[in-house]
Amino acid sequence: MRVFVQPGLAGHGLAGLAGAITPLALAPFDIWPIAPLSIALLYLLLQRLSPRQALLRGWSYGLGAFLAGTSWIYVSIHDYGAASPVLAGSLTFAFCAGVALFFALPAYLWARWLRQAPGLFNPLAFAALWVAQEMFRGWFLTGFPWLYSGYSQLAGPLAALAPIGGVWLISFALALTGAGLAELCTRRHQPPARFAIAGLLALPWLAALTLVNQQWTSPQGKPLSTSLVQGNINQAMKWQPEELTNTLRLYRDLSINEESDLIVWPETAVPVLRDYAEGYLNELDSLMANSNRALITGIPLREAAPHGWRYFNGITVLGQGEGTYLKQKLVPFGEYVPLEDALRGLIAFFDLPMSNFSRGHAEQTLPLAQGQRLASYICYEVVYPDFAARLAADSSLLLTVSNDAWFGDSIGPLQHLQMAQMRALEAGRWMLRATNTGVTALIDPQGRIAQRIPSFTQGVLRGAVQPMQGLTPYLRWQSWPLSLLCLGILGFAAFRRQREALDEPVAA
Repeated sequence: MRVFVQPGLAGHGLAGLAGAITPLALAPFDIWPIAPLSIALLYLLLQRLSPRQALLRGWSYGLGAFLAGTSWIYVSIHDYGAASPVLAGSLTFAFCAGVALFFALPAYLWARWLRQAPGLFNPLAFAALWVAQEMFRGWFLTGFPWLYSGYSQLAGPLAALAPIGGVWLISFALALTGAGLAELCTRRHQPPARFAIAGLLALPWLAALTLVNQQWTSPQGKPLSTSLVQGNINQAMKWQPEELTNTLRLYRDLSINEESDLIVWPETAVPVLRDYAEGYLNELDSLMANSNRALITGIPLREAAPHGWRYFNGITVLGQGEGTYLKQKLVPFGEYVPLEDALRGLIAFFDLPMSNFSRGHAEQTLPLAQGQRLASYICYEVVYPDFAARLAADSSLLLTVSNDAWFGDSIGPLQHLQMAQMRALEAGRWMLRATNTGVTALIDPQGRIAQRIPSFTQGVLRGAVQPMQGLTPYLRWQSWPLSLLCLGILGFAAFRRQREALDEPVAA
């Protein structure tokens, strides 16, 4: 196994390859065994390296993962940001190189303070560090919570762990499995140690097996009939002023004869400020109220501020319901521009329509429709596990609206859908997902797609959802128990490493 521990370019290339296979474990490929395999390869490739060498190797792994797994960024910059192929490729590479640092830092910490002598504790510490990396990546500078290994298990043997500890508990189990198998395959352990490591690896898989039929939530009231509208409006036309009337007429015509209890339109389905669409919305509000229906639509809003206006990406309820929700988790460059004074006008990508939104207030009352509270996530918000769990705990249904047209016919929208599925599984609730171009879907409390509309088609998805009550363990405590466990493991690992260093004989 010497090839895995060489500090040269070959080892870094192998690390990049190990990272590049990671997306194969996720949607749309869903080859879940690749997730622990990729982690095992990284574990092997970090053996016997100095901290500086490990830093570069971890960065190589991250670069491979993000170049392969987030290539859809190029589509957004090139196709809709009017950047040349060279510029779009350069910006995409720069982004991936930057977020790859999220793997470089843990690799450095592993080699500098955490890596132990061969034994049982190494895989445990590596799994804790892996989860710490994913959690940190989902928080730092608003976060980029993409390509979490736990998403690979939606249809895998570990799916039952999601209601217990969310996607991060599954990631912990996968990292423990990958590192543990690598430890067993490459180290000469005595039988007691081998049995102990094997037993530790088996624990999460056995736990998931025993929990596979566990029901954490129960029905609340009667099912609601639903109609999710997929307008399939070309992104290049969506924000053109001359297309506004056609867009509003299209959504109205697709919905006017729907008899469902709940009708849902996608993110910014009404592509104009609410102030300028009051007549249209008032007409719909009366129509829905008189027919005992509720309509939820995405729409931009504004409110007065001391020095002008603040703009928000929001949703609002019409008819049999009430409430407006303002998006809290904004997409960098898509909904706001970091370093705005320097970047505005540099290329068209930094001047995309509606890219000057403000963050919604942290404390908002959940929208109410047909007597049910809806945990509402606008586009990117559904990819934040703890944020989504906090809203879901006060709800009986989950709702996400999105416009993934920015990413064309890439794997990005399917990865996004997979994350929405995980939120339904974590919460034990139905998820309604309405999008502009796809994938519009109804997702059951087990995270399975009950119904869907094909991408890039115009239509209405009709179905039924059952409001649910009760809290899964993850909704009750979110990631706190797992976070404390990982901190304890990492702290103890650092202590053990320091003791090992003190006990090493000093060369004469």
